[in-house]
Amino acid sequence: MSGDATRGRFAWTLVLPVAALAALVATWGRKPPDAVLAVEAVLLIGAVMAAVHHAEVVAHKVGEPYGSLVLAVAVTVIEVALIVTLMVSGGPETAGLARDTVFAAVMITVNGIVGISLVVGALRHHLAEFNPEGTGSALATVVTLATLTLVLPGFTTSAGGAEFTGGQLAFAAVASLTLYLMFVFTQTVRHRDFFLPVEDGGTGRDEDQDGHADPPTGRAALVSLGLLSVSLVAVVGLAKIESPVIERAVAAAGFPHAVVGIVIALLVLLPESIAAVRAAMRRRTQIALNLAYGSAMASIGLTIPTIAVASIWLDGPLELGLGSTEIVLLVLSVIVGVLTVVPGRAKPLAGGIHLAILAAFVFLTISP
Repeated sequence: MSGDATRGRFAWTLVLPVAALAALVATWGRKPPDAVLAVEAVLLIGAVMAAVHHAEVVAHKVGEPYGSLVLAVAVTVIEVALIVTLMVSGGPETAGLARDTVFAAVMITVNGIVGISLVVGALRHHLAEFNPEGTGSALATVVTLATLTLVLPGFTTSAGGAEFTGGQLAFAAVASLTLYLMFVFTQTVRHRDFFLPVEDGGTGRDEDQDGHADPPTGRAALVSLGLLSVSLVAVVGLAKIESPVIERAVAAAGFPHAVVGIVIALLVLLPESIAAVRAAMRRRTQIALNLAYGSAMASIGLTIPTIAVASIWLDGPLELGLGSTEIVLLVLSVIVGVLTVVPGRAKPLAGGIHLAILAAFVFLTISP
């Protein structure tokens, strides 16, 4: 890569996140006109692309699976902050916001990101190969977290409706955070080799396929880490500002309000989705699956404990239990996920099945 190209790439990846954050600060809490919203929509897409670039720089410096963990946790932390902010300011009508947002994130990650990654990887390299030991433990953790926090509230009898009692919510929060931390320890310390691309021979040092000519310096990695944070704050914040436009479009189309949550979740998860597809194209399907399942785990394992603490100050009920349709789709996702993970390699058909489940989720949300 030439010096001019490097400087040009650095320029836009620096300017766009800063510009997006400036636009966010200037319009937060206001109702900007349509022309400003159009400009912010462009900046939103630019911030997404910049986030992907900086996440890859950080990943190249720290190695896998730390790189995918950084992006998953960074996105989720900001997403959790957004959920809490909306619930504090939204009142009783946001009782199901955490449930809807978390479940949408789970379906998008375990079916959407996994599905498109497997399709792209298998079409490009005949088969998408990954480590079933690491991926299987990730899927098991996602399933357990989703069941404890999203399914059980609809079946407990101590509280009415789809809610936990205070004690049950505290247990679910502690269990979720503990499981997530246990998985992170397993992924990064105890059994790190289970989460490395199988094409690297278990070393995780296949630097020629990561899209960067040379490993970044420590200073460059720190700059990218800072710009990654700025980009993700801008992405989530601008997605919130654009939500009134999305709400008007959804209402005009006659769709249920829950569709707004799906659209916003798609926007927030764009950086991880693009990073996963690019990894799959480079025959690094394991990295794509790390991103997908890691994001699903972080969405539950960090959101539920935070909401449990915030519920002390929140007014009104906190609905976490899924409906029967959502439970059926979750069970179907689990069954298909197990059948996909066990062989350690997948054909395009496997990815297509996951995408079909995601399409069913979106369609049934639009037309329940």
